[in-house]
Amino acid sequence: MTEDIKKKRKRLIYRANYRGFKEADLLIGGFAKAHVAEMSEAELDAFDVLLEVNDRELYAYATGKAAVPPALDGPVMAKLKNFELPGL
Repeated sequence: MTEDIKKKRKRLIYRANYRGFKEADLLIGGFAKAHVAEMSEAELDAFDVLLEVNDRELYAYATGKAAVPPALDGPVMAKLKNFELPGL
């Protein structure tokens, strides 16, 4: 049986907010808070895959400091790369 969508959203937001270093917590967690509620199940699955990536690597991909591997380069990664924290 698949994970309840509401529980999945909560789990993804939690994982996005506790990445391992503050900058990633702010960027990836901020993105999750802003977008997870509106994501489709396919997008949630793609975001879940992104959250499996090492913290520093994912942060580098999201900030454009490293090239995104083709396997991770999709619509959710594009949204993450274009996300700007409010107030900064």
